[in-house]
Amino acid sequence: MWLAFLSALLSCASGALIPEPEVKIELLHKPFICRRKAKNGDLLSVHYEGFLEPNGTMFHSTYEDNEGKPVWFTLGTGEVLKGWERGLQTMCVGEKRQLIIPPALGYGKKGKGRIPPDSTLKFIITIMDIRDGPRSHESFRQMDLNDDWKLSKTEVKVYLKKEFEKHGAEVNETHHETLVADIFDKEDEDGDGFISAREFTYKHEEL
Repeated sequence: MWLAFLSALLSCASGALIPEPEVKIELLHKPFICRRKAKNGDLLSVHYEGFLEPNGTMFHSTYEDNEGKPVWFTLGTGEVLKGWERGLQTMCVGEKRQLIIPPALGYGKKGKGRIPPDSTLKFIITIMDIRDGPRSHESFRQMDLNDDWKLSKTEVKVYLKKEFEKHGAEVNETHHETLVADIFDKEDEDGDGFISAREFTYKHEEL
């Protein structure tokens, strides 16, 4: 018993880590021509079917449950499951993939609706369209100075100053304060004093 305990301590001391959960991806169809690949910040339109593993019970289908319409979302902003965020990268329009998503990258220990806690999920996903997102993912990351996936008023103000200086415009403190206040008035939907990645959709002419 003590040997097992000592072994566990040594493993921790040596930096042993729990393996990162992975999404199992199977390519079902790929078009001959791929003009654009999905990446973070892109607005995607997808059709999908979701099943519980291993019994194969379907819990949702856009073909049946969404009036036959695909769903739209921005990749890389936390709008969809972590398993989708990883599994849809580099997909082409018309491409179809099967994703097997472990609970940690799905709905976890809480579950959701018809999905029990700790469920492994299978999705059959086809990308119907890829468009420029409402705002560049790269721009958000440039503004997010402390990498906490939300923008403070200070971070937005710093970004505005850099943009003005880059274009040779005069930096006016009062003007910047007004711009920042206007941006937060329109984008900070929950009023918490920050602009999250999901709230980062308002196209302000100065950004």
